Amino acid sequence: MLHAMCGCMGVARVARRRHVCILYLYKMLRRQARLRREYLYRKGLEEKQRAIHERKEKLKKAIDEGRRIPTEIRKETEQLRHSIQFDDEERLGLTTHEDDEYAWAGVEDPNVVITTSHNPSSSLKQFVKELRLVIPNSQRINRGQFVIGKLVEACNANGATDLIIVHEHRGVPDSLIVCHLPYGPTATFTIFNTVMRHDIPNIGTMSEAYPHLIFHNFKTKLGERVTNILKYLFPVPKEDSKRVITFANSEDYISFRHHVYKRDGKEIQLKEVGPRFELKLFKISLGTIDQKDVDVEWKLRPYLNTAKKKLALSHSETS
Repeated sequence: MLHAMCGCMGVARVARRRHVCILYLYKMLRRQARLRREYLYRKGLEEKQRAIHERKEKLKKAIDEGRRIPTEIRKETEQLRHSIQFDDEERLGLTTHEDDEYAWAGVEDPNVVITTSHNPSSSLKQFVKELRLVIPNSQRINRGQFVIGKLVEACNANGATDLIIVHEHRGVPDSLIVCHLPYGPTATFTIFNTVMRHDIPNIGTMSEAYPHLIFHNFKTKLGERVTNILKYLFPVPKEDSKRVITFANSEDYISFRHHVYKRDGKEIQLKEVGPRFELKLFKISLGTIDQKDVDVEWKLRPYLNTAKKKLALSHSETS
């Protein structure tokens, strides 16, 4: 009799714990859905705010230059003047969804999760291990049988700020996906010319200090967007850090290099520590990687007639 009662109490305790876990998961999913709706609502107001901002700029320009007010805004001149009086001079710039995406960047250190495609080869595992050493505060997890939706859900539940997924073709890394959480964006890069650390002669020791970042020749608006996506994977370094990571753009190919340096009197000795590879931007989506129906902010279209003449990340090679 006593044994049966103890068994019933154990079952009740397990059921109670299961109920608490389900309730916690339900509340977490509701919170994520609410935050996503709020973000999409703010994003939907951008077009309206942009139109109002442009009309204000036209009115201000006409008043400053002493010209006639444009006919398209004459009916709402008084309303625009009244609105301009209460504009904050320090916040006249138009805010976008990008301000919400990286609202806490630089305030809190990023928490990056790195994984691979299903059934990775040994060379891909080695590349991901080296990538984990490159990005401070990052952690590598085995993909296993996780589908994308469950992977993003687990990252959100554990406070991850970014998810990086590396794919391969015949043992060679060929694609790198950077997904910013919880709202996006998701940037897809193609990887070229990967050289592992053990293939670089006279390799230096890998430092664990937060690195200084160098971004060269990212001149366009899209180039600044790519700079932000890559920059916010790394925490803010200390001034005395001897570690440097370079992203150098040349004809829309981004060269990644990793060095440490030390001072020898007036000279500075630079030592490459690897790995090294090239990136080419393929696509930027306004959403997370698990979402299917999302807006595409930019996509590479190499088969257009003018594709070879235009540079997406910089105005020209000499600029």
